[in-house]
Amino acid sequence: MNNLEHDRDVLRKLVERIAEIAALPVQEEKKRLWRALNGLKPERPMVTIDQVCWNEMNIEGKLDLACEDAECRAYEEKFRRILLQWDYFPVDMVVEPYIRVPMAIEPFNQDPLAVMNRIFGVVIKEQTLATDKANDVVSHNYENQFKTIEDVEKIQMPVIVHDQAETRRRMDRAAWLFDGILPLRQEGWFDHYLSVWDPIAMWMSVEGILYGIIDEPEMMHALVQRVVEGYMVMLDQLEEQGLIYAGENLIHTTGAWTDELPAPGFDPEKPRTQDVWMYAMAQALGTVSPDMYEEYEIEHLMPLFKRFGLVYYGCCDPLELKMDAVKRIPHVRKISISPWANREKMAEQIGSAYVASNKPNPAFLAGTVFNGDMVREDLERTLELCKRTGSPLEFAFKDISTVRYDPLRLKQVNDIAMKVVGS
Repeated sequence: MNNLEHDRDVLRKLVERIAEIAALPVQEEKKRLWRALNGLKPERPMVTIDQVCWNEMNIEGKLDLACEDAECRAYEEKFRRILLQWDYFPVDMVVEPYIRVPMAIEPFNQDPLAVMNRIFGVVIKEQTLATDKANDVVSHNYENQFKTIEDVEKIQMPVIVHDQAETRRRMDRAAWLFDGILPLRQEGWFDHYLSVWDPIAMWMSVEGILYGIIDEPEMMHALVQRVVEGYMVMLDQLEEQGLIYAGENLIHTTGAWTDELPAPGFDPEKPRTQDVWMYAMAQALGTVSPDMYEEYEIEHLMPLFKRFGLVYYGCCDPLELKMDAVKRIPHVRKISISPWANREKMAEQIGSAYVASNKPNPAFLAGTVFNGDMVREDLERTLELCKRTGSPLEFAFKDISTVRYDPLRLKQVNDIAMKVVGS
């Protein structure tokens, strides 16, 4: 057996198990529950666990890779993570009955944050510091590259190129690897993440942004507008070339299933932005005033919000003082309740009109000793608040940079959370 045939044998064994799991009736039941929540008629709160420290999760060697070919290893890593999560901390995850094959779209063959910067032609200048060399979560010190309004011209308009021959090669390879087990789907642009301030923070630093708003407001407005224009140009090209993936199952780590998308007139050969979710956030503006937030974030991003079918908004930024502005976002459906937000004020303002996307504090998992009672009490407190306000609720455990090399903590969180939500 040659190396590629060996890799194929490894992958087919993994995919056969994934196919068995994907065929379980619980998968369709979970999709139904996600649709109910996203339609603002929840049957119970939903739970996800995502963005985990995979370098600490290798339980009994289940994440050890056996493939040698780089393309096969990428599939293997993905499949082994799916299987480990299903076995230990599935909460409300759904295992789909197909395999997504990434299309060869430049510059999207990169890590999402790297993509965001390659799109605009600005090279990040930074120093990093790691506390754990096996973990890709590191500290960043960014150099400010935007100090005058002339610097705004550094931002280039995106050019999206689809290498059709490479996409065909990937599909042919996947067909050979997985033929007869699960169907394939071409995966176009699927990470519908359009934050303006995250890339700017990497070009300027957060400190540079805040000083820039004070000292160079004309430059900052021009900078934000340039990024928005770039995103619009990018989206136009993706639509024109039929490169948008419309089969979302996640939006910002939470279930994306909905009866409201795709929009009327949907053409599966050419999905549009109005057929899919987007998500955005302005974490760098967490400390600015509500008026300034509306001026620099909401007003500028309106053209982006308007063209998408549904919007997930917010992340780690506390939004309780800015909800009047957030509610102006067209098509907003899910609103993040950060670990650092005032949950009472957020629940009151979210009411029954949006999904309250609560982010439990990842620090619960990072302590020297894991305290399950603290997790349970925190979830119960949020659940009670949302019951009082009639707010559809989801719990999204994310940004889990460490579990102190005790991966079974996530199994404990799984069990606690599912008991709290009544599953």
